[in-house]
Amino acid sequence: MTRRKAPGREAELQWVERIAKYCADQDGLPMIAGRCLGWLTICDPPEQSAGEIAEAIGASRASLTTNMRLLGSVGFVSQVTRPGSRTVYYRVDDDAWEKVVLRQVASLRALGEIVQAGVELVGASPKRAARARTAYEVFKWIESVFAEVPPPSAARTRRR
Repeated sequence: MTRRKAPGREAELQWVERIAKYCADQDGLPMIAGRCLGWLTICDPPEQSAGEIAEAIGASRASLTTNMRLLGSVGFVSQVTRPGSRTVYYRVDDDAWEKVVLRQVASLRALGEIVQAGVELVGASPKRAARARTAYEVFKWIESVFAEVPPPSAARTRRR
């Protein structure tokens, strides 16, 4: 078996930047929050202090605190403390990505319900309802896809 060479710091930071850009473009997260998230997803050890994160991604500790609070509020990051130490460490929860995706799916389901109400509202007029029906079909499709495939945590639980 060929051993894979560990990526260099430059490659890691480029990947972190890709995550940050995606989160900024898609979810409106500040770039610093996206960098923190990216770094905490791949760093070793998995728990990092604010100083370690700031040094790794080239951010100030002041901006880091605000952004770590934001990431914690949306369920991506949790704080870890160690006995006898005042340092707070941050980590991406093992199920963080799954929780976020499930929240997005629930959000899409809720939007689908709103679109369905629009179909019912103008249903008597085929012309007016056509666009809403087309949109509703997309939301029903999304719902069926996620109903058929359980989240990864369910598969991990079955394997145990």
